[in-house]
Amino acid sequence: MHAMLIYLIVLATAAAVLLAVHSRSEINRWAAFFLLSAALGGLPRTVFRTPDLAYWAHLSELLNHTLTPCGVLLFAIVYAETAFRPRIGPYGKAAVFLPAAATILATLPQPGMALNFKALLIWTVTYYLAACYLLVQSYARETQPRMKRNRLITVLITVPTLLGVIAFINVAKAISPAFDFFRYISVFIVYSFALAGLCVFVYGVLGVKVRIERDSLQGALKTARMSSGVLNHAVKNEVGKIAIGVENAKRSIGPGDTDAGEHLDMIASAASHLMEMAGRVHSRTRELAWQAEPCRLDLAAAACLDGRRGWLEERGVRVGGTYAAQPEILADPVHLREAIGNLLANAAEAMPCGGTIEIAVEQERKAAVLRVRDTGSGIPQEELRRVWEPFYSTKQGKANYGLGLSYVYQVMEKSGGEANIASSPGTGTVVTLRWPLRRRKA
Repeated sequence: MHAMLIYLIVLATAAAVLLAVHSRSEINRWAAFFLLSAALGGLPRTVFRTPDLAYWAHLSELLNHTLTPCGVLLFAIVYAETAFRPRIGPYGKAAVFLPAAATILATLPQPGMALNFKALLIWTVTYYLAACYLLVQSYARETQPRMKRNRLITVLITVPTLLGVIAFINVAKAISPAFDFFRYISVFIVYSFALAGLCVFVYGVLGVKVRIERDSLQGALKTARMSSGVLNHAVKNEVGKIAIGVENAKRSIGPGDTDAGEHLDMIASAASHLMEMAGRVHSRTRELAWQAEPCRLDLAAAACLDGRRGWLEERGVRVGGTYAAQPEILADPVHLREAIGNLLANAAEAMPCGGTIEIAVEQERKAAVLRVRDTGSGIPQEELRRVWEPFYSTKQGKANYGLGLSYVYQVMEKSGGEANIASSPGTGTVVTLRWPLRRRKA
């Protein structure tokens, strides 16, 4: 009983974590669904153990055996969509539940809701094997190195356990309905959760690590906002005193004392530059004044590229734009253009001897995508993890405050999107921004 209770708690907790991390992700929702469906199998031996609760024990076992394969298959379909897009709409997803519905309706009138495990075997094994196939194919067809690694982790976590379910639940129950499968399948469950727990801290699983990193970055941004606000206020006060002192000193010196006048002008210029620097830092770290409206992503990207084309070409940078789609997103147009401009400026600064920048706008099934690719020197992996942090910069120079990408991060967060960066030394850098598509009204 204790082992079954742990099984129930672990599966339910994993489902809750996935929903808490990213409830709007359809992948996470279906993963949580099949985890909760699997958790139903633990209720007969824990919550519904007494004879007066026998009806609920039989019902939870029935739902466990019928809903879990549906949830697993739909999770695999949605997960594979971003890799090779198997086509299935809302009606197709509803059709996945038809065998489960038929099995439930046929079993409910039976004494003790006795399942026909041989009939169940026919469609559940098909579902589990199809899910394994889709997960493996999503890994095989993925081209981005980081995403390919994440898909491999998902395959290693799920596929062995699904094969164990086929062998020790579906096949074994069809041969011997009284077969006690739990002690065998528990080995696979322990394996899956141990590997998932390890990967959450090292790489991330279904967005869990990303969320933890974002929370950490939120704290860094909040600290930066507070610090820059205090700095900006203090600099204004002190520069004001310097300006008054310079004006008083100018009035006290004679008209022929040019050396003293030049020194005072130098002090006034340095104070003004200090004020400008503090203002620029504060403007990039403070909370964004956000006024969202429908924006055509391709038009915003083209406007940014055209506006900076001359500046880029003067630096020996060739530019190109590919607009394969015309997606509409919900964002603040001013901050959106500024964020794209920051990416272009960052890419140009990574190529001091010239190179190429390609900006592309695409549309995935449920997302608008903008990619900025450069042929610069690239970023080492140990630095890549920190590029979104405020005041962190991979470039040297007085004008590099390390705030460009943290500003992009804030814009993406405000607009409900996500930002990813892929790079390695010698291969250039690709920054990918994704937004949920805005449905246009007729």
